[in-house]
Amino acid sequence: MFAVIRTGGKQYRVTPNMVLKVEKLDAEAGSTVTLSEVLAIGDEGKSTIGSPLVEGASVKATVIAQDRLKKVIIFKKRRRQNSRRKNGHRQPVTVLRITDINPA
Repeated sequence: MFAVIRTGGKQYRVTPNMVLKVEKLDAEAGSTVTLSEVLAIGDEGKSTIGSPLVEGASVKATVIAQDRLKKVIIFKKRRRQNSRRKNGHRQPVTVLRITDINPA
């Protein structure tokens, strides 16, 4: 069984026991999060596609950790101007383990 969910402006195809990193959610490590924006649910030979969401469907996940990704370097250079700027940041993410997919 799989589901397609939307969180943080992105879409993810998830299966039970899958670990994924999503945009930062306000949740403590060890708590349970319910993701209600389910776009599609599929099983062997049978699938349900929402318009835009599947009614009554939800995905439960356990928060493993609040983490940060690798540093992204932003380097801007204006040629022949002796002008350059180096900047960077680490994007905060939430690490989730999908525990249950609840169809409608």
